[in-house]
Amino acid sequence: MAAITLLASCTQKDKNPEIDVTAKSDPMAIQAPVDSTDTTTSAKGDTSENALDWAGTYEAVVPCADCPGIKTDLTLNKDKTFSITEEYLERNSKNQDKGSFEWDAAGKVITLKGKDSNYKYKVGENTLTQLDMSGQPIDGPNKDLYVFKKK
Repeated sequence: MAAITLLASCTQKDKNPEIDVTAKSDPMAIQAPVDSTDTTTSAKGDTSENALDWAGTYEAVVPCADCPGIKTDLTLNKDKTFSITEEYLERNSKNQDKGSFEWDAAGKVITLKGKDSNYKYKVGENTLTQLDMSGQPIDGPNKDLYVFKKK
């Protein structure tokens, strides 16, 4: 279908890109201009915010200084709200929080804004990578433990 549309637009005598010459209606009718200013992706390009299916629940067991790890479940909702549950393994301690999150200007990193939660994550394809508080990747031998997988 796209090839036919492209072929049809290339063979028209009127090369004005603002006119939709492929519409199937009265050949004598004037066609409405095509809106070529789709600001959804043209202003910023494809970003994690607008190109990925980021809403959902993610999980990981992140390192803990005095326990085997912190089992973390984080749910991101399309309305830019979140809920998080952090369970400290072998300590019988669980924290829960909820709130909203904001995207950075580049549409790649979110910052949680909860009562107690103030984390940053880089959003990838079915993953979240926890960042340090300055927004930098966490480095070192345990860096892979900060990658959350989508359920």
